[in-house]
Amino acid sequence: MGGKPVWVGKPYPLGANWDGKGVNFAIFSENATSIELLLFDKPEAKTPKERVGLEERSGDVWHAYLPDITPGQVYAYRVNGPYEPQRGFRFNPNKTLIDPYAKATVGSFNWSGALFGYRVGDPNEDLSKDEQDSTEHVPKSVVIDPDFNWDDDTPPRTPLSETLIYEVHVKGCTVRHPGVEESKRGTYSGLASPKMIQHFKDIGVSALELLPVHEHVDSKSLVQMGLANYWGYNTIAYFAPQSSYSGSSLIGGQVREFKEMVKALHREGIEIILDVVYNHTGEGNQLGPTLSFRGIDNAAYYRLSPENPRFYVDYTGTGNSLNVRHPRVIQLIMDSLRYWVEEMHIDGFRFDLASTLARELHEVDRLSTFFEVIAQDPVISRVKLIAEPWDLGQGGYQVGNFPTLWAEWNGKYRDTIRKFWRGDERQVADLAYRLTGSSDLYQSGMRTPHASVNFVTCHDGFTLRDLVSYDQKHNEANKEENRDGTNENYSWNCGTEGETRDPAINKLRDRQMRNVLATLFLSQGVPMLLGGDEICRTQMGNNNGYCQDNETSWYDWKLDERKIAMLDFTRRAIHFMKQHPVLRRRRFFQGRKLFGSDVKDITWLQHDGTEMTEEAWQRSQVHTIGIVLAGDAIDEFNERGERISDETLLILLNADPQPIPFVIPGKEWRWKMVFNTYEDRPTHVDRLATGGEKVTLEERSVVVFQRT
Repeated sequence: MGGKPVWVGKPYPLGANWDGKGVNFAIFSENATSIELLLFDKPEAKTPKERVGLEERSGDVWHAYLPDITPGQVYAYRVNGPYEPQRGFRFNPNKTLIDPYAKATVGSFNWSGALFGYRVGDPNEDLSKDEQDSTEHVPKSVVIDPDFNWDDDTPPRTPLSETLIYEVHVKGCTVRHPGVEESKRGTYSGLASPKMIQHFKDIGVSALELLPVHEHVDSKSLVQMGLANYWGYNTIAYFAPQSSYSGSSLIGGQVREFKEMVKALHREGIEIILDVVYNHTGEGNQLGPTLSFRGIDNAAYYRLSPENPRFYVDYTGTGNSLNVRHPRVIQLIMDSLRYWVEEMHIDGFRFDLASTLARELHEVDRLSTFFEVIAQDPVISRVKLIAEPWDLGQGGYQVGNFPTLWAEWNGKYRDTIRKFWRGDERQVADLAYRLTGSSDLYQSGMRTPHASVNFVTCHDGFTLRDLVSYDQKHNEANKEENRDGTNENYSWNCGTEGETRDPAINKLRDRQMRNVLATLFLSQGVPMLLGGDEICRTQMGNNNGYCQDNETSWYDWKLDERKIAMLDFTRRAIHFMKQHPVLRRRRFFQGRKLFGSDVKDITWLQHDGTEMTEEAWQRSQVHTIGIVLAGDAIDEFNERGERISDETLLILLNADPQPIPFVIPGKEWRWKMVFNTYEDRPTHVDRLATGGEKVTLEERSVVVFQRT
């Protein structure tokens, strides 16, 4: 093992932890027979400089302390044990493994048969055992120095009622931005550059939701096609920031750069929410590579088929599912979450395919161990928790069913708003629920309107510009014969499909984009804007850009007149939302008069100015609706105990392809138009109307009046 002294060390904390004098190494495996620590003198080394057998074992944790080891040390593991896939064991001491608790990695994957635990091409497939050394083909783990000067950094802790989420890709957002220093484009530093911070603040963003930044692997099939896992939903190290998003030349320098990004954004009041993928790993199914978890303890880390442990239970569509029923896997997830909050100062998490994490035996269980552990955790329970409330397994669609601490991506909101604005029939009743925070989904569970994260577009699917421009997906560049991605085959009746220079068609498309954005920012709940929608970003009809690490997915910051107009509209719409507490209520509407008010807190109107009736809600051809939000009947208090009040708003939505005459309510009331989506820069804003007056609501438009 060489000349370095080895001390017993401690079983906790797991991972490689430097204390200023040396490093404690600790790794979990309950089924291994021996574990070897490999130390490398440089990242590209093909063989380790030293090998250290971990002789000490405390229960299922193997550990050792090495004095004089310092930050920057490159290391890996080899784990021995039975190779018996039929029993779920896939140990192979020829495979060099990434530490599941690695705080950073260095190097890249070089796809080779040596990365697989079995002999690729063997007739017995994964039942065979491969003897090749994988060291030179796999990234290595890095010991880091956790010390960092945070100064007075404090989390903004923006209430959900005041939160506006901007979903963004670290690289794609800045890699083409001319205002970002060239060496910082596509990096953590670039995302926190002055130009980007100015943009976020100008439009009113309060939180960035970053697509996955945990170290991930590009699958072999993508690499062979000349593609990459651009989105990053293929995690291989849950503590390590993605190294390719760093401009640092130092080994492990991505950790410090990430912290600098967080510090800079916090200074401007902008929170960071991480999209995390704890439901599966990048090792795939039984024919996937042995990179980390599989070789350390396959039977513990993964959900295996009870009938045949050779195969994996797959609720995610990726080949495997993490075994959250195992206490050490729950510990891994919780340790990772706490690390990102306590050491990296992250403000919240969006859990990819969160239903998978709630599965106990098979069914999704809202009282599962996963939820219980998070609910009692003094660190994680205090940050923002957002679920993608579905997976691909049976019964996986769980919108509205997560516990009280959680907010959810509201897929029903997305679907309803799309259907309404493209003119589908029988949408107004469902629209009413979505505009008011989806009480049908969340009120019975003692949750608030801010349990609903409202979105119409996200990374997965069409951008907003493509949504109104394409009748069907165009994913040919993904090299799967356009079979991948969601089938969003419907027309918004905005003229010919695809990009066009026809001004009339583009005028209608832009109006529909404004309608969608206006609806998003006029709805109760937490709005989420897909990064780039504010500048008309297009992927040319590709609705599954997960593998397009190129100009298809990268933001184009060359702003023409059309993009500038959409950016200006987005800014004004968000500013209007933030001005009016009645649009950001913390409680659901009651539909009745409150505290002596002369009006109900919310009133739904037909186009003739009368209230909606049961019969009207059920009409198939209704595409127009009005809502009065009583600003003086909010029935809420601020943190100082003062009653919240606001101006009363009249919101009119017309998805009909024809203008509709609308009778303004309130015989004694006077109204001023303050918002209109019909034109890029509306000319009728500030026009006055009185109760009983009939105004023309232009085709496919949103108008807002304020009571004076």
